[in-house]
Amino acid sequence: MTLTTTDRAAHVREVSGAVVPLLAFAGIVVAVMQTLLVPVIKDLPRLLDTSPADATWVLTSTLLSGAVATPIMGRLGDLYGKRRMLVTSLAVMVAGALVSAFTSDLLLMIAGRTLQGFAMGAIPLGIGLMRDLLPRERLGSAMGLMSSSIGVGGGLALPAAALVAQHADWHALYFGAAGLGVHAITLILLVVPEPPTRAAGRFDLPGALGLSAGLVLFLLPVTKGADWGWTSATTLGLFGAAAVVLLLWGVMELRVAAPLVDLRTTARREVLLTNLASIMVGVSFFVVSLVLPQLLQLPVATGYGLGQSMVVAGLCVAPLGLTMMFTAPVYARLSVRYGPKTTLILGLLIIAAGYGGGLGLMSAAWQTVVTSVVLGAGIGLAYSSLPALIIAAVPASETGAANGLNTLMRSIGTSVSSAVIGMVLAGTANTVGGVEVPSLHGFRVSFLIATAAVAVGLLLALFLPGTRPRTGGQLRASSEEEANVERASQREGEVTA
Repeated sequence: MTLTTTDRAAHVREVSGAVVPLLAFAGIVVAVMQTLLVPVIKDLPRLLDTSPADATWVLTSTLLSGAVATPIMGRLGDLYGKRRMLVTSLAVMVAGALVSAFTSDLLLMIAGRTLQGFAMGAIPLGIGLMRDLLPRERLGSAMGLMSSSIGVGGGLALPAAALVAQHADWHALYFGAAGLGVHAITLILLVVPEPPTRAAGRFDLPGALGLSAGLVLFLLPVTKGADWGWTSATTLGLFGAAAVVLLLWGVMELRVAAPLVDLRTTARREVLLTNLASIMVGVSFFVVSLVLPQLLQLPVATGYGLGQSMVVAGLCVAPLGLTMMFTAPVYARLSVRYGPKTTLILGLLIIAAGYGGGLGLMSAAWQTVVTSVVLGAGIGLAYSSLPALIIAAVPASETGAANGLNTLMRSIGTSVSSAVIGMVLAGTANTVGGVEVPSLHGFRVSFLIATAAVAVGLLLALFLPGTRPRTGGQLRASSEEEANVERASQREGEVTA
């Protein structure tokens, strides 16, 4: 179903200014769900009465389900309604949070966390809703805020989760996440309309199953390789199986009339390079989240630890998310004038400067705050640029699926980052009082790895096709239909004036 010019104009007028903050709030709720266990990670084996290796499945399960759900929910949103699928994603998350809130059994906890991972589809669905609902002059800053919400929520939730973990039963974290989810669902149902725009075709169930299998086979060894051994038969076998499954899936998708992921569109230069750059941004984003909290909480007796509590450590890292939030309107102005390619390059340069400077800013808590602010500005600009580059390159009917794939690329980046940095910190650890703790050398090597990832991302961004700045703050139409709507809307405005 397509919108007529009159319908589109009426649709835009009915949308209130509350849509952007509400959708961004939904993204923040998703980030809170991901972050809430960080303060109790080291205590999970004791809390769940299990081994450290088995306790990691509580985190791995969310990663796997989120990776699978993101592109699938994006495509379902294109076909059956983005608001409907957004509410569904959040509802599944709430159900999962309640399961986890009422149990200390490992298997039930893993099941609850698996359900919570479905909320990751909220980010691309929110971006798609913004494209369908908002006037073009507001779209840039809105998408920037939505894209950055995952970092904003993570930064703000860390000190709050640490405070709860210190002074209440840890299950309260899940009750809080469920409450936030219910609140977000209620506000979305009351305020956000369902756009009538729909993609043609049916849902590609075989494609969804094939992609899910390939992602699970790939991400399992990425997340568990350190426990199993990177050269073990299990790890290498799963990587090999992932390659075979994803190759066969790609061949199948090229033969389907309405595929889950349009690989021909994905192979376009601007889409492919943007997705590859997204992986590098994901790698760089997660390094600071892994390094600074540990540096801040290590005891002063190590000679380099800063001896701060969980709450103080969270507050020192919180400016990362706050800066990302305040960067969204700055991005909109820069993107209007110079284009999203330039803002992506600028963001990557700022991230590189943040990690480069951070190598020498590890001796005081205030120095970690400075590092967080600089990195937040760079990551905020980079994250805000990615959906604009994707949307400019795909038809409106593929917005959800395309942004779902882009969000997946970022998740893959954070997964790879977690595995690599975890391996580096373990391999460079010092023994203090009979306990192995990360070393200052390991922290600095981690920052250098992040800088290298940014350099690769910068190289990819330089090869993106040039984009001319948008006049009047408007994004270019990505299809002939939208171009016609844009011209008609301009004529209507002239007549009204």
